[in-house]
Amino acid sequence: MAENPSRTITLVLVDDHPVVRDGLRGMFAAAPGFDVLGEASNGVDAVAVVERLDPDVVLMDLRMPGGGGVAAIAELTRRDARAQVLVLTTYDTDSDTLPAIEAGATGYLLKDAPREELFAAVRAAAEGRSVLSPAVASRLMTRVRTPAAPADASLSAREREVLALVARGTTNREIAAELFISEATVKTHLTHVFAKLGAKDRAAAVAMGYDRGILG
Repeated sequence: MAENPSRTITLVLVDDHPVVRDGLRGMFAAAPGFDVLGEASNGVDAVAVVERLDPDVVLMDLRMPGGGGVAAIAELTRRDARAQVLVLTTYDTDSDTLPAIEAGATGYLLKDAPREELFAAVRAAAEGRSVLSPAVASRLMTRVRTPAAPADASLSAREREVLALVARGTTNREIAAELFISEATVKTHLTHVFAKLGAKDRAAAVAMGYDRGILG
C-alpha cells in the first residue's frame, strides 16, 4: 500500500522534561505531514490526554515521576485505544525494552535517533507497522527468547522472506504483493514464524530473527 503523502499524522508527546517536549514539538512542526495535538508529563495524564484527543501515534517516554510509560501503554492497550505507541527513551536496557513491547508498544526508539529515522518510525507506527531497530532488538534477546521453542524449528525459505519483509516494516498487503501470494497466505506464514520462534507478535519475531542470525 503506497504511503499517502497528503495524510497528516496526529501525535501526542509524553515526557516529563518540558525541554524534550518543546524540542519534539518544534521538530514535528517544521516537518510536513505531522500535527502535535497535545502533551503529557506522566503516564497517568497521558492516558487521559490520549483518550480525549485520539491521536494516531503517541511518543512515550518510559521513566517518569507520577506514572511511568509501561503502565500507561498497558492501560491504553486495555482500553483498546486507537493510537499506536512508539516508545522514545534514553534507556535501552532489557528491563525497559521488553515490558514496553509486552505492554503493547508498536515500537521502540532511542532519543539519539536521527530526526529522519524518527519521522519514518512515526509514519510506520501510524500504519500499524512494528518499529524495532536492530540495536534495540539485540538488547531484547535474552528476555524475549522462549526456552520452550523447539531448537530445530527452522524457518522455511518463504518464512524467512516474510520475516525479512516484516523487519523492514512492510505490511501484510505489501508482503502479499511483493511475493505474489494472498494476504491470507502471508498470515499463515506469520503464524508459523511466530510458533517456530516462540514469539507472540511481529516485534518479538523480528527481535528473535536478529538474535538467531535469520536477519542480518
